[in-house]
Amino acid sequence: MTEPRDNNVLKIGELAARAGLTVRALHHYDSIGLLKPSARADSGYRLYNRDDVARLHHIQTLRRFGMSLADIATFLASPDAPFADIVAQQIAALGKQIEQATTLREQLTRLRQVLGRGDSPELSDWLRTLEMMDLYDKYFTREELKRLPFWQQDARRNAAWAALVAEVEALMAQGVPPDDARAGELSERWTRTLQHDTAANPEFARRITVMLEREVKAQQQTRITPALRDYVSAAMGARRLAIYARYLDAGELRTMRANSGKNQEEWMALIAGVHQHVEDGIAPDAPSAQALARRWMALFLAQIGGDPATLAKIRIAHDLEPALLSGSWVTPAMLDYVRTSYATLA
Repeated sequence: MTEPRDNNVLKIGELAARAGLTVRALHHYDSIGLLKPSARADSGYRLYNRDDVARLHHIQTLRRFGMSLADIATFLASPDAPFADIVAQQIAALGKQIEQATTLREQLTRLRQVLGRGDSPELSDWLRTLEMMDLYDKYFTREELKRLPFWQQDARRNAAWAALVAEVEALMAQGVPPDDARAGELSERWTRTLQHDTAANPEFARRITVMLEREVKAQQQTRITPALRDYVSAAMGARRLAIYARYLDAGELRTMRANSGKNQEEWMALIAGVHQHVEDGIAPDAPSAQALARRWMALFLAQIGGDPATLAKIRIAHDLEPALLSGSWVTPAMLDYVRTSYATLA
């Protein structure tokens, strides 16, 4: 005799077929306590009811989310398992995948353009590109990278930077001092190019500087070593001091020269902060703006020796010598902002 059929339950073979699983998999779920059938037929067949099928649906869904069977068992053991939260996490993960796919599509589009021009990158070029892409991902968001010309894989830009680095290396190898006019001119081109390729955003420049300081791979790939950066920085400092010499006396110049290059990281952070305040339209008398202005003036006064007369000369120099701000990521509008903000402290 055949057993009476209950249309509200499924035998293990039927459930396996409907769920796209093997009977062996369901046996395994049963053995580890993940999905035990609610009943058994007289003949011993496992019988699964509606609640069992709902639990299997949860199991399969969580498996697709990448959860292990042990984690799924722990999750489902909770009386108030937040399944909706898991779904939300999966939606977020899919969004990330879409973003990554979009970025990959953009990279492949640029690659097609390179190949369309008849260029044929070597294997080493591909590897360098992949390594640098991975490094940039550590310091910039995807949205920021879209606005960062430095990151775009452009053969002309890469060649221009390689040429700049080679020029600096040549001057260093020849023993040309940083205060030589040739080094000063090269440092001016270097900072102008860097400012352009960081979209004139000092925060981007700050992060690239940090990347070059921390990441040996970045130094190897670009050949921009700490020694090379120090040389360019010293040359730019000497070039600016030569301009200040038109306005300052010998003692004032000695003080500025002695303090040249100090607090560079803090200066870059301050410049980035002021730039962002100006971009965001934050009022100069806002507390955050005043805090920036207070620190800016404290650093600057320390750099020039704290003499108000020297400060007045410096302001005249900045008004008359645009070259002093060239490549510094500081604009006249930013200086006006700092001065206005500092005045509100009185």
